[in-house]
Amino acid sequence: MSFCLRRQSLPAEQFIMTSESADDNCLAWAARDPSGLLSPYKFSRRALGSDDVSLNITHCGVCYADVVWTRNKFGDSKYPVVPGHEIAGIVKEVGSNVRRFKVGDHVGVGTYVNSCRDCEYCNDGLEVHCARGSVFTFNGVDVDGTVTKGGYSSHIVVHERYCFKIPDNYPLASAAPLLCAGITVYTPMMRHKMNQPGKSLGVIGLGGLGHLAVKFGKAFGLRVTVLSTSISKKEEALNLLGADKFVVSSDEQQMMALSRSLDFIIDTASGDHPFDPYLSLLKTAGVLVLVGFPSEVKFSPGSIVMGMRTVSGSATGGTKDTQEMLDFCAAHGIHPEIEVIPIQYANEALERLIKKDVKYRFVIDIENSLK
Repeated sequence: MSFCLRRQSLPAEQFIMTSESADDNCLAWAARDPSGLLSPYKFSRRALGSDDVSLNITHCGVCYADVVWTRNKFGDSKYPVVPGHEIAGIVKEVGSNVRRFKVGDHVGVGTYVNSCRDCEYCNDGLEVHCARGSVFTFNGVDVDGTVTKGGYSSHIVVHERYCFKIPDNYPLASAAPLLCAGITVYTPMMRHKMNQPGKSLGVIGLGGLGHLAVKFGKAFGLRVTVLSTSISKKEEALNLLGADKFVVSSDEQQMMALSRSLDFIIDTASGDHPFDPYLSLLKTAGVLVLVGFPSEVKFSPGSIVMGMRTVSGSATGGTKDTQEMLDFCAAHGIHPEIEVIPIQYANEALERLIKKDVKYRFVIDIENSLK
């Protein structure tokens, strides 16, 4: 799971729409109250602007963020909520100023659809960290005051800056989870130079994010160790995902044998867990990056002071890194492990996601099931 918690105040004059009428035929599934129960819903997308791309959604990944906001976990859900921020589709129309995309292109949309485009972070391609707050793809408030609605829908209209070209040879169903789960682990790996062949990487947790961290690690030429509380994941970690080693993190002997051996750790676990045992696995000057959301983070100062270690955090990524990641996955044949489902199965999928009963990402076949 990856999402930013800031809100935004964007200048309206930057986002003038030029089309006169909006399409009122967007089909979707939405939650109407904190039960989170999804059911069919129909609404109007905004009119196509001169800088916008309109795309027919073919696939949408299912992320834990969908659970968070359909069930009002943060107390800020704006019902009806149309979830989904791992969107893949095909361009059906472009605005008059759009140059990067054309009708028929394969395009992705991730966790945010707007930002100020003028702060230091936007200027550096880190729009998700916009100083005024990026606008979420769903349950966000856009510049015109409307509440954004996500990818459990037939189509979406997005400014071209926040759209990404999916290489033609890459399956759209596989591309969807990359727009949140993939970029969430790829961004800190690149920032902390976890792409140096021969270095060692530990991955805590083997869910939607963790399994992609393993795949990226192997593609970068790293020696990858999966750290999990569940021995049941050992065979898949080693044989399906190609990890070099599997360690049961509750086994003290196995953990001690790994002491001071890892250059990097990606921590994808959102459940509460101790940090000192994992920090002890890092070499001097090693880096642990947290991309999950446990309720608290506690560790002894000695765990980082004595080993000159770094604890860092990261949430999704900017437009530059996202496009780079999509191209990298296509070039290296990296595909998420997915279970494709119809929209009618979405409620069951969210329940299974809560129970961690998915290997490793649900992807909704919007094109063939949302009618």
